[in-house]
Amino acid sequence: MKDLFGKAILDYQTGNAPEDLITETSISEEDEMSIAYLFREYKDMPKIEQKALMMAKGRVLDVGCGAGSHALFLQKGLEVMAIDISANAIAACQLRGVKNAVCVNVLELENEKFDTIILLMNGTGIFGKLKNITTYLEKLKSLLNEGGQILIDSSDIIYMFDEDEDGGKWIPSDADYYGEVTFTVKYKGEVEDTFDWLYIDYNTLQNAAHSNGFNCELVMEGEHYDYLARLTL
Repeated sequence: MKDLFGKAILDYQTGNAPEDLITETSISEEDEMSIAYLFREYKDMPKIEQKALMMAKGRVLDVGCGAGSHALFLQKGLEVMAIDISANAIAACQLRGVKNAVCVNVLELENEKFDTIILLMNGTGIFGKLKNITTYLEKLKSLLNEGGQILIDSSDIIYMFDEDEDGGKWIPSDADYYGEVTFTVKYKGEVEDTFDWLYIDYNTLQNAAHSNGFNCELVMEGEHYDYLARLTL
């Protein structure tokens, strides 16, 4: 990966002529994303993210921390470890003052335990495909202290598919699950390697959680088919 997402974050942090990211998915056309959005303060975050941050307790792991905005807020009162696979994003986090920011894939994180694990801004995205959920949930389970919790958000993107005359949805037959999409990111004339990204409806997440030994509760629903879920052992 060229880490264009991370480059954009680091450019914004260091004032190196940042530009908007251009994103495109297998089910949507090109869209511009302002990097400034990733640097927002608590008051500017969606209610779902605010709720998750308010529910965090104990030692916290922020998975896929991006520019570190969640970690910066939480570390005012809690011990936080922020991780991301983007070395550039982690460099930006460190420059912003995130005390413990590490470039590592959550699947490779060892010898750590947490009371709260947060995966926000479509936290299920890193699973990539539905078939990978068990791998990730088992790993997350191994990182939880007794009485710990996972706070994760996603969206049910069924609304993006056309309806037929009977009210059913036209879903491409080449996907195992309609929430599996591929992402392409462009930045400053470069194109990132296409990567898998998973949106998951709540019922499917709940079923996966139960089959992997978790309780799963719907904490709140957002304004646009999105939701926050809490997983406990």
